[in-house]
Amino acid sequence: MGKHLGATVGVALLLCLMATGQRGGAQEKPEVKGTLKVKIHYKGTGKVDGKHKVMVFLFDSPEFMRGSAMPFTMLSTDSKDGVVTFPEVAKSPVYVGAIYDPKGAYDGVSGPPPTGASMGAYSSKPGEAAPVTIGSGKTASIELSFDDSVKMQ
Repeated sequence: MGKHLGATVGVALLLCLMATGQRGGAQEKPEVKGTLKVKIHYKGTGKVDGKHKVMVFLFDSPEFMRGSAMPFTMLSTDSKDGVVTFPEVAKSPVYVGAIYDPKGAYDGVSGPPPTGASMGAYSSKPGEAAPVTIGSGKTASIELSFDDSVKMQ
């Protein structure tokens, strides 16, 4: 019985070592993340301050323009010409949208923006979100300008 137990333990140990070796070989390198700096230019009539912020959202799909994608992160600025920096963004490309709520009631996480909130998106063609590619370990910078001409319905 002692020989069988020793052989069984030896085989089990060998299988564990093989599995560990295979797992180590199959693991991917940890992803190096990039940074995205977004310079916001809100040109609308609303007052931007600590209570009335411009919220900047990152999406992994341009479908947010049609209301069918959720943001994966959000930051805000209390300046009409503010900068938000998203560190360690692991997705690329990303799509950028901005919201300004003139009532100052929207927190960016409790559902969709309210009716009447001004909206903007980083784009190269009106009505279409443009992708922003963030290189691994790099910093990408964009500028997003919007006003009160597009509002939440």
